[in-house]
Amino acid sequence: MAETGKGAAQRSVWLDGGKARRRGRGGGQPSGLDRDRITEVTVRLLDAEGLAKFSMRRLAAELNVTAMSVYWYVDTKDELLELALDAAFADLSLPDPDADEDWRDQLRGLARTYRTLLVRHPWLSPLAGTFLNIGPNNLAFSRAVQRVIRRTGLPPHGLAAAISSVFQFVYGFGTIEGHFIARSVSVGLTPDEYFRQALSAVTRDPDAADLVRETEDIVQARGGDTVEEMWERDFEFALDLLIAGIEAMAERHGSGTP
Repeated sequence: MAETGKGAAQRSVWLDGGKARRRGRGGGQPSGLDRDRITEVTVRLLDAEGLAKFSMRRLAAELNVTAMSVYWYVDTKDELLELALDAAFADLSLPDPDADEDWRDQLRGLARTYRTLLVRHPWLSPLAGTFLNIGPNNLAFSRAVQRVIRRTGLPPHGLAAAISSVFQFVYGFGTIEGHFIARSVSVGLTPDEYFRQALSAVTRDPDAADLVRETEDIVQARGGDTVEEMWERDFEFALDLLIAGIEAMAERHGSGTP
């Protein structure tokens, strides 16, 4: 978990007089640096080494400057992590609001791109629960989600719940998937090798082994020759369930059924 200060969720770099849009504090800042480059290197380090190992000193070494040089551009580590969080959201593929496309396809696209983001950046999910997430890239994603959900035919009082049902599911699914892959890499195994070792260890415990035997039919019906294939099938089926639920609720509302 990030070493963030108390009240981090109440403070935001995006609320501090537009400071996030400045490039340094004025005269005297180190040459060859700007906030965009610092943020880019921060994302790269977080991807390579994880959130627990990230520090301002480590970042400064990567930039070949002193730690104090970085503080020309951000006041705290929290500010930098918040900037990195929003920078990662720039990778999301957003639907064209003017495109003549079915809302179901657009919702699936948004869910898939968000899952990919969480898997690609395992450090993102704990930060998303720490900060307000009101940077420009995150806001663009939120606006796209709202535009799509508004086209479902759901009543206004159900829109927020529909957003939560889909994207909290994606958040949980992508977080677990991303952390599983990160753990596999950390011990020098592929996800399939890690899964087989974990399953072998679990079946040595009598209580856990009973549960494994009870769910054998579910696992077999799940299909897929690799962990990646199993994840893919699970994700797509669950997403179809959620979309079918939205359709059913929208139809109930349209028919006047309470």
